[in-house]
Amino acid sequence: MQTVEYIQKLTAIPSPTGYTQKVIQYVNETLQSFGYKPQITAKGGLLVTVKGENDKQQRFVTAHVDTLGAMVRAIKPNGRLKIDLIGGFGYSSIEGENCLVHLSGSERTISGTILMHQTSVHVYKDARTAERNQENMEVRLDAKVFNEEDVRQLGIEVGDFISFDARTQVTDLGFIKSRHLDDKVSAAILMNQLRQIKEDGLTLPFTTHFAFSTFEEVGHGMNSNIPSEVVEYLAVDMGAMGDDQQTDEYSVSICVKDGSGPYHFAFRQHLVQLCKENAIDYKLDIYPYYASDASAALSAGAEVKHALFGAGIESSHAYERTHIESVQATEQLVHAYLFSPLV
Repeated sequence: MQTVEYIQKLTAIPSPTGYTQKVIQYVNETLQSFGYKPQITAKGGLLVTVKGENDKQQRFVTAHVDTLGAMVRAIKPNGRLKIDLIGGFGYSSIEGENCLVHLSGSERTISGTILMHQTSVHVYKDARTAERNQENMEVRLDAKVFNEEDVRQLGIEVGDFISFDARTQVTDLGFIKSRHLDDKVSAAILMNQLRQIKEDGLTLPFTTHFAFSTFEEVGHGMNSNIPSEVVEYLAVDMGAMGDDQQTDEYSVSICVKDGSGPYHFAFRQHLVQLCKENAIDYKLDIYPYYASDASAALSAGAEVKHALFGAGIESSHAYERTHIESVQATEQLVHAYLFSPLV
């Protein structure tokens, strides 16, 4: 499946929010190879506009390629790094994870592992119970360093970005396991849809702007580029799983409400009807601690109908998992929406 190949390529490119140049370069070069002329925005996002039969009423469809990550907060006297988080996740979700420190002054990286300072149970009485927080968590560098000066000699400085090892795997039974499936699954789906539009010579009913956002994880997204003709805004992003959630790994999850409030009712019902008409497995759900580029657009004052759906992602903001059936259902709904009438 081409979309799965795009997922694997996207997750292999480190792209914590604020350090997304390489992933945007990959998306840009791929879309150019299809025959598009994408625009890189001042904020570093990517926008490609596909002319439709109706140019007076337009659509805006987003997925984000920025991910969770961290920055070097301080260099500790013991030669390890204190970190500052990028995005909304807990320190416990990255404990034991391999990482890369991206040196700001060069293309070099230095590998390491994120650990509790009190990791050794043979030395620290509170190894199991100590709070996982900024004071206790640190990066153990894969370098022969003993103090702050040794680390600085490597070229590491406060503000260097830290990315987490994605560890992407696709199993024989169709499960996709990786960090950053939020939201590289959706970005891969949009890339594949753009490929198919070009290869099959398809014409969209409405001019549609496809936006690959680079600041979603920190809340302000890509909402300064919405043309005044846009009347519908769709965010393709992950579906959240857990207690009291209907979302699963085998269908598309349509969000009815998140932490920002309800999504547009008529737009949501339009998506439900498309699922029914096209025999697409779907779930409706509320994501209680969640926001999206669509909700950010409304907060920024966009006068649009907004909606959100995506593949069901298990263990969000940790080592995530979905299934190819959920990816396929999500892509089917994206395709059905792009060729549907306005809400």
